[in-house]
Amino acid sequence: MREIKINETTWYVGANDRKTPLFENNWPLPYGVSYNSYLINDSKTALIDGIEFGSDPDYLQKIKKILNGKKLDYLVINHMEPDHSGMISSIAAEYPGIKIVGNNQTARILKLYYNYNETDFHPVADADELSLGNTTLKFYMVPWVHWPETMVTYNVTDKILFSCDAFGGFGTLDGSIYDTENNLHEHYISEMRRYYSNIVAKYSGMVQKALAKLSGVEIKMICPSHGLIWKNPADVVGLYDRWSRHEAENEITIAYASMYGNTEHIADHIGSLLGEKGYRVHTYDVSKTHVSYILSMIWKCKAVLLGTCAYNGFMHPMMEHLCNEIRIAQPKEKIFGIFGSSSWNGAGVKNLIKFMEENNLQALPAAAELSGSFAPEKIGESAVKLVEEVDKAIKSWK
Repeated sequence: MREIKINETTWYVGANDRKTPLFENNWPLPYGVSYNSYLINDSKTALIDGIEFGSDPDYLQKIKKILNGKKLDYLVINHMEPDHSGMISSIAAEYPGIKIVGNNQTARILKLYYNYNETDFHPVADADELSLGNTTLKFYMVPWVHWPETMVTYNVTDKILFSCDAFGGFGTLDGSIYDTENNLHEHYISEMRRYYSNIVAKYSGMVQKALAKLSGVEIKMICPSHGLIWKNPADVVGLYDRWSRHEAENEITIAYASMYGNTEHIADHIGSLLGEKGYRVHTYDVSKTHVSYILSMIWKCKAVLLGTCAYNGFMHPMMEHLCNEIRIAQPKEKIFGIFGSSSWNGAGVKNLIKFMEENNLQALPAAAELSGSFAPEKIGESAVKLVEEVDKAIKSWK
């Protein structure tokens, strides 16, 4: 990525990464990811967030080119995760004496990752300001969106919010860095929801607190550390508000684990019954579809049906993996249903029920369960009852 001028004092100096297969070595990146970094070149200069180490060999050269002989005065660290802080040592070596701007939690984590001169740390608290000349930066603490030290930086002069991971999304910036010049519905919104459900969702309550804190701030542009820059900030704020409130659509996710096809047949049978009632159904084999995508659809849909075969006295390992991710992400306001098959002891369904109980998730009473091979007449009444309960629950939803 070349350096791109956002306004008279602000530049985009980020990088596209199409090589890394998994974000955090966990979440697939079919469209890559961007690491967004911003440089303010005023009387004093400030770099806001860095990039993943090694993602752009020309990163420091881009900064030098813009500064044209001036020194870099400040490095603002909104978030210490290495995909933003990985270049700290290189930046500090290139610009000795640079002031690292962060809060008390930033300083504590900084010590764990990097050797730095503590006298070069510039601490800020909530609502503190920093003048760069004509530009004034104001800092807002938004802890647990999604680390304890997370903050956002607001350019008071230009009304730009540098939001770090908040309002971010998966995907590289192809052709343009702005929302107004991209087809958001091609894949970007779904990838953004996947980013939210995978990375931020657990902290939805803290997202609501952050939105409330910033509600009185006039924002003309949002510059996150991943994904598009938003010239229409209300659009992305609306998405985050909706997702963090756990609002969902009247659609249904079915996720199943099946060894020899019987549980898969139940999933398709239930799906067809729901389809006949007019619902849009999304069905996934947990052994084929990465949990990242299933979590995203769980966030989108009002009802979630989980099905598994029995496996060594437990549920299938890949369903157990999905259940663990559900436990971590903590989706709320969902209608859960259970189904499955076994040969002799019903272990899969039993363990799904146990998972629900242990995690305070309310499953519909009717579990559709099958012993032995699948046949429509064998699963018939229990499947119909489960579908009726799903339909009733969605229609009575307030």
